[in-house]
Amino acid sequence: MDILINVTLAAFVLLTFALQRTYQSLPTTEVKKRAKSGDEFAKVIYRAAAFGHSLTVVLWFFVILSSSIFFVRVATTSPTWLALLTTAIIAWFGFVWLPASKVTNLGARLAHMVAPPLEWLLNHVYPFVDALIAFVRKYHPVTVHTGLYDKEDFIHLLTQQQVQVDNRITQAELTLAYNALTIDEKIVRDILIPRRVVKMVNADEAIGPILMTEVHNSGHSRYPVYDGKKDNIVGTVYLRDLMRAKAGGFVRDVMQPADVCYIHEEQSLIEALQAILKTRRHMFIVVNSFEEYVGVITIEDVLEQIIGQPIIDEFDQYEDMRAVAAREARIEHEEHEKKILADVNADGIADVVVE
Repeated sequence: MDILINVTLAAFVLLTFALQRTYQSLPTTEVKKRAKSGDEFAKVIYRAAAFGHSLTVVLWFFVILSSSIFFVRVATTSPTWLALLTTAIIAWFGFVWLPASKVTNLGARLAHMVAPPLEWLLNHVYPFVDALIAFVRKYHPVTVHTGLYDKEDFIHLLTQQQVQVDNRITQAELTLAYNALTIDEKIVRDILIPRRVVKMVNADEAIGPILMTEVHNSGHSRYPVYDGKKDNIVGTVYLRDLMRAKAGGFVRDVMQPADVCYIHEEQSLIEALQAILKTRRHMFIVVNSFEEYVGVITIEDVLEQIIGQPIIDEFDQYEDMRAVAAREARIEHEEHEKKILADVNADGIADVVVE
């Protein structure tokens, strides 16, 4: 009879350890998402998991209570060597093996099975448990270390996330986070548009077909304006202002004379971004240590380094309906090809190579 009781108590101790480990390992946010999406299994588990720290306290209470009863019972009804052996096995299972193991289907089923009675119990005890947690936190604040000490640790975490089997963060989002963390490692000189390829406009140049053709072919929306020598930059002119100007006018009449800001080529991109945000200027003239004009940098150049891909020029002008229509047609064509490919593969006919 004693053996049967001891075995039953041991099984109950192992069960409480397994439940505590399972609920601790289940990501509450993930369970909540699946429950909202209609997953009946997740809905049941979330009924208990939603209590958060109260659930943790209650589960640990059962672990400690059942373990204590078991250890006392074994110590008083079994030989010393057997009591020590079973105690060691239970301790190894609960504090060594379980924490190092993954959540199993059996553990998830057990959590699902006991979720309703746990929910009922927590509904009655959570006010007291929450008050106890608040009291402990007030006099003994508990901080959970993230395991991150500096930026390199964060970058390493992003690298690990990329190869995680159940990762649902897209590559674009991971790249965005990585580029945002490392933007201060690049300087303006790394991404500036060199002076030799910058399209500049003379302040005294007449606004007409020749100038409009040149600026349209350049593919940009703003241009530095010089007066006399190209080193003498006196303003910025925008393509939209040139298009709105009447024929026969001059660049000087529509340029923004106060819209000239300078930045050093050795400054970091984070400093460049801060300058752009502070001055609300979209283009900066880049100079070197000799105060020589060496190129320009725009807000698009900085943003491209963060998002990790070029900003398509066709979005610069929404007035160009042909560009917008062409883009939408291309997207529809690609989606149509993907649908055909998926249908063919689903029917098991053959793989289709779309040229």
